[in-house]
Amino acid sequence: MTLSAQEKKILFDYRMKKAEEMLEDARFNLEHGRYATSVNRSYYAMLNAARALLILKGIDPATHSGCKTMLSMHFVREGLLENSFVEDFKVLLSRRTDIDYGDFEVVDEEKARDSLKKAERFIQRIENLRSELTI
Repeated sequence: MTLSAQEKKILFDYRMKKAEEMLEDARFNLEHGRYATSVNRSYYAMLNAARALLILKGIDPATHSGCKTMLSMHFVREGLLENSFVEDFKVLLSRRTDIDYGDFEVVDEEKARDSLKKAERFIQRIENLRSELTI
């Protein structure tokens, strides 16, 4: 994918807006006892923020696991992002997969709150990292 610096910034902003909207959905669902949906939205908030960050380097992975791998390769390995954020991404990906595809997966309030906290922390880190980058 070949994008100009301006196009990358526009796409970053768009994806971060989506991430924030999904974070709001996660909070709403948590407050209304819809814990599985809250975890799902927390994960997708993280995914959109990760995709926003990656597009700044012209990277647009086609899969969820590809997104995780590219974060590790292009940001953790380079010392720009702490590995704990990729670990949180993996946790929420696993939770989301279990919830969406598992027949009897039960999500309690504690797990939903933890997922939301991880997503909020991740998004804040991506926003801070963006201001540190010279891309």
